[in-house]
Amino acid sequence: MKPSGRRVRSLFLIVGLSMLALAGCNDPKYMPVLSPQGPVARSEYYLILWSFVLMLVVVLGVFVIFFYVTVKYRARPDNKDYVPPEIEGNAKLETLWTVIPIIVVIALAIPTVAVTYKLVKPPKVDAATGASTAKTLTIDVVAEQWKWVFKYPAQNIETVNYVNIPAGVPVDFELTSAGPMNTFWVPALGGMEFAMPGKDLKLWLEADHPGSYEGRSGQYSGRGFSQMTFTVNSQTASDFAKWVKQTQQSAPKLTQQDQEQIVKPGTLSHTLTFSSIDPQ
Repeated sequence: MKPSGRRVRSLFLIVGLSMLALAGCNDPKYMPVLSPQGPVARSEYYLILWSFVLMLVVVLGVFVIFFYVTVKYRARPDNKDYVPPEIEGNAKLETLWTVIPIIVVIALAIPTVAVTYKLVKPPKVDAATGASTAKTLTIDVVAEQWKWVFKYPAQNIETVNYVNIPAGVPVDFELTSAGPMNTFWVPALGGMEFAMPGKDLKLWLEADHPGSYEGRSGQYSGRGFSQMTFTVNSQTASDFAKWVKQTQQSAPKLTQQDQEQIVKPGTLSHTLTFSSIDPQ
């Protein structure tokens, strides 16, 4: 049966609308995953593109075969009694449709494994400048119900629902949870990692330049899940050092009452800052 003009027009309309929708994905406001702002996110972005190219090759191949078969074997007055030849046991075809999926899987698996192992630990040398990047900032992250707590052990600072980091410096986030299992995710800076009770999981991220990036929980964890968001503020090295100094000097000390309020299940519509992470 020959495809009707209406069906062909509908197919092109769907493809066109899909491409228009994807055209807006470069706007970091709507699709931060496709607008990487750091080395981790950039590596994962290229992996997404490679996966998309492989998917596109497979889809185009299927459509080409589909239209070829549709046109070649369509019903016509001169071949209405035509019966396609039997291809069962055709060694060439069976080898072809076995080898091609294996090649596709290998082409996807090799870069995925390479990127995964590359991102386990932050690099010691900046690939762009060749400068040493041995210096890192460690921040402990605790997923509460339903808020995010960030602790700076070396700076003796604690923040809630926001975190400040220096641009161009790898940040070692050490993740745990004081409630249900959660997922820590800053789409513009990199992939997500679990925060689990009794576990200390690691995720390093880095911002290329100063800016503000939205972070959130990537896993449903109860009624306050939708409001479990935070802001990552990337600052210049001097601005970050200034913030640390001002916070240490002027922010209130973390009291036992403050700690009880933080761990109490519930959401916060504002951020909190303390100059001590050891309540007395």
